[in-house]
Amino acid sequence: MIKNRRKALANSILLAAAIIWGASFLILKDALESVEPFVAIAIRYSVAAPALALACFPRIRKATRQGALRGMAIGAMLFVPQAMQTYGLLDTTPGKSAFLTALYVVFTPFVFWLVDRKRPDRYNVSAALLLTVGVALISLSEALTVGWGDAITMLGGVLFAAHIVAIAKLGKGRDPFVLTTFQFVSCAGLSWLCAAATGSLGAGFLPPAGAWPAILYLAIPASAGGMLFQIIGQQHTDPSSASILMGLESVFGVIFSVALGYEAVSARMALGFAAIFCAVLISELKPWRKRPAAPEPMIR
Repeated sequence: MIKNRRKALANSILLAAAIIWGASFLILKDALESVEPFVAIAIRYSVAAPALALACFPRIRKATRQGALRGMAIGAMLFVPQAMQTYGLLDTTPGKSAFLTALYVVFTPFVFWLVDRKRPDRYNVSAALLLTVGVALISLSEALTVGWGDAITMLGGVLFAAHIVAIAKLGKGRDPFVLTTFQFVSCAGLSWLCAAATGSLGAGFLPPAGAWPAILYLAIPASAGGMLFQIIGQQHTDPSSASILMGLESVFGVIFSVALGYEAVSARMALGFAAIFCAVLISELKPWRKRPAAPEPMIR
């Protein structure tokens, strides 16, 4: 009975994380109307890093130099796709961004193939083919062209897969709280450097008062809180349930986007979203297998 209650609570926590992450796409879209992308990322992770550090301070105190350096190296791998996702939102809808970012789930086995020479199985290949159909349905125009916002978001999705592989390789045996905190530190530092290099730190670069609630939402609930929810939730539920619940992030992204008038979903787009979501589930759960693998951490 206690075990069932713990699992139910864990599933509720993971569902809450999916809802928080799904809402973050349209909240970021709003914030980008008044904040430069690199500045938005920099402030987001500059707040998220100390927030997470305070939440797990005893663990941070025990962090080793090697653990911190590995976390910062992985953070560099996080920064690039995060920047692409953020810039892509300037020219795409929150719903599309949510589903195109989810491409990393399907691409991760193929990136592992490049690194470990471990060939993807038939489930991965099937998911990739279904994914291709879904992306074509939601991204290709009638002239068979892809907008630059969709294109850069898709590339970011592929690079998020490289980030997941980096976590698996460099983070093995490391405390996930410590690793994530230093990832946030690295991502914030690189964002500030790029903001300075692109001239985004001129007079009045700080967000206006109206944009701060969005930035703080992205930093604390979406980044620091979401990571805590995921780690805690995965400890008390099965991998299949965790994969399905966290995969709902993209679904909630579309729901919020449509409900608040950011986009209208045509029948073609709905089919595309459904195809991508099915591809994600096939890749994560590997149907007809008795023991699905645990999902990799999703760093936000």
